[in-house]
Amino acid sequence: MASQRSGTVAVIAYDEDLAERIRELIATKRGVTETKMFGGLAFLVGGNMAVAASGQGGLLVRCDPKDSDRLVGSTKAEPMVMRPTRQLEPWVTRGATYAASLPKKSPPKKTPPKKK
Repeated sequence: MASQRSGTVAVIAYDEDLAERIRELIATKRGVTETKMFGGLAFLVGGNMAVAASGQGGLLVRCDPKDSDRLVGSTKAEPMVMRPTRQLEPWVTRGATYAASLPKKSPPKKTPPKKK
């Protein structure tokens, strides 16, 4: 979504309404953080990506790879494609549950600046 005012362009990198809906659904999980990723806003659980909101209103869900074929074959889901969904809660729950099952990641170590 872009708008022009006085020669400037404001770009929204993700669907803010969708992001707010995800926040409400994932609020009870421990260790949730948000970061811009995949051209949208990703929600991480314990440092692992769970779900992401795109600028087109789509949802990217990380699931257990062993479930991918079954989900693609039994739902309207498609591999690695951000598309709108009416059934947000089960997908957010699936992504958050799988991310929480993974080993927690440590925050990246900051490298001190090199001395000249």
